[in-house]
Amino acid sequence: MFSHVMVGADDIDRARLFYDALFQAMGGKAAFTDDRGRLIYMHNGALFMVTRPIDGQSASCANGGTIGFTMASSEQADAWHAAGVAAGGTTCEDPPGIREGGFGKLYLAYLRDPSGNKLCGIHRVA
Repeated sequence: MFSHVMVGADDIDRARLFYDALFQAMGGKAAFTDDRGRLIYMHNGALFMVTRPIDGQSASCANGGTIGFTMASSEQADAWHAAGVAAGGTTCEDPPGIREGGFGKLYLAYLRDPSGNKLCGIHRVA
C-alpha cells in the first residue's frame, strides 16, 4: 500500500544521529544521502526518508499522526526506544509495554524525534 514515509527536519545532522540509532537498533543500516541532502533509510523492503521542507518553511509534525515501525520482539522495541532517547528523542505516551485492544496484544514503545514527529515501535504479541 505504501511506497515510503517522509518526515521533515530543520536539522538534518541531528535527525541523522537520531534515525541512524533507531534503524541500527532494529537491524537496519545508517542513512545514505541523495543529491538533495535527504536521508534515506531502506529496511525490509520499505523506505523512510527525512528532508528539509521543500517550501523553505520550518518543519512541523502532524498532531495526531504516528509512524509505526515493526519490531521483531519486545526486546527489540525496548532497544529501539532506548536508542532513540539516547540519541535525542523523547519518550511519549505510556512507558513501553503491552496494550490490549481490538488488534489483540501489542507491545508498543512511543517516541518523539528531535523535530517532534511521533513514532511507535510495535511488536504483535502472539
